[in-house]
Amino acid sequence: MKKTLSIIALSIIGLGLVSCKKEATGTEVTANADSTAVQTDNMAPADSSAASATTEAAAAPVSNQPTTSVALSENNFDFGNIKKGDKVEHVYEVTNTGTNPLVISEVKPGCGCTAPDFTKDPILPGKKGKITLHFDSSNFDGNVSKYADVFANVEKAPIKLTFTANIQP
Repeated sequence: MKKTLSIIALSIIGLGLVSCKKEATGTEVTANADSTAVQTDNMAPADSSAASATTEAAAAPVSNQPTTSVALSENNFDFGNIKKGDKVEHVYEVTNTGTNPLVISEVKPGCGCTAPDFTKDPILPGKKGKITLHFDSSNFDGNVSKYADVFANVEKAPIKLTFTANIQP
């Protein structure tokens, strides 16, 4: 019995360890343009699988702010060749092109090797904010492609930011 439990535990732990190397596709949440907010039960865990009929994805954080629009300086960046173990970062510039303040509620990287920083204060119409993705290449070799999902009060959220790198020994 102990051996069976140990095998199950190791299997679960093993799945968690390889999750950094697998890329999952994000779920797109669309808010109606004529509504000011999409409401969800904020007490539900972020990874709840129970979806209501009025929202397309219960797992995505939903803003209760009026929607606005955004322009990105870019949504993909190529670090080119970097040495294994290098810690690199890239800043994505966001501009609020709408009429309501832009509120970035969360930036969720697809992997533990990527850490985000972002403008936490509301970004007023016409103003700019930043999303920085920090990448640790220590556990990778060769070509890699990573992403982070940006959750904000925009009509089509999450916004997917991606980057690539070629890790050299």
